[in-house]
Amino acid sequence: MWNDIENITKAGIGKIELAKANPFKFFMRSCMAGAYLAIAAILSFSLGALFQHDVALSKTLVAGSFGIGLALIVFLGGELFTGNCFTTIMPVYTKRKKLTELVPAWVICYAGNCVGSAIICTLFISSGALKDALTTYLTSSIAAKLNFDLMELFIKAILCNFIVCAGAYAGMKIQDSMTKLVFLVIIVMAFVLPGFEHCIANAGTFTMGLTLLGSSMDWSLLPLHMLIATIGNIIGGSILIGLPVYLTFKD
Repeated sequence: MWNDIENITKAGIGKIELAKANPFKFFMRSCMAGAYLAIAAILSFSLGALFQHDVALSKTLVAGSFGIGLALIVFLGGELFTGNCFTTIMPVYTKRKKLTELVPAWVICYAGNCVGSAIICTLFISSGALKDALTTYLTSSIAAKLNFDLMELFIKAILCNFIVCAGAYAGMKIQDSMTKLVFLVIIVMAFVLPGFEHCIANAGTFTMGLTLLGSSMDWSLLPLHMLIATIGNIIGGSILIGLPVYLTFKD
């Protein structure tokens, strides 16, 4: 019988202990998760660029295709920082791990995700594929991202990872592969379509922009954007969904 707290806690403990016992292996698993998410970015940004003349269609195609990234991570394995904000906080709530043990795992995972995503996204832009269409599309997309209100960005990041972790949580309980795939694709649409902020996805987006657009853009607000999005994602996964799940199912 499925026990929510016990199963999530075991999964979280496994991740924390792997990061401690074999940080390189955990880092590589994190790199792969970032690379899988970059595959989704390549597909969705290509569709967005090709259909950018129709804003509604472009946004729908981007949102509808980005879910392949989370599906790849779930089916092939990998450590995604945003999803781990939910699973690895549970051993802390249940007092089986300390917060000081959790933080290094988060740092390794975050770094690995960014490295894996950056490598694939850099290679994609360097290939020259769809260069003209992507230049126009990325210019407008990144300009919109970097023109942000701090509180709105923070809330978008919280809501984003609440949705992502709800998907990860459901994915742990859904056994049928086809049902899981369809569900993951749809739930990712729920955060991509409204324009919510996912720090790891943004790492790939900004890498594409830096590689393709270079100094033609003002990147001064990029570090602040990433910082606020990351903090919001942590709160969305660890507190907004993690804490209620713990309080609901604890003995």
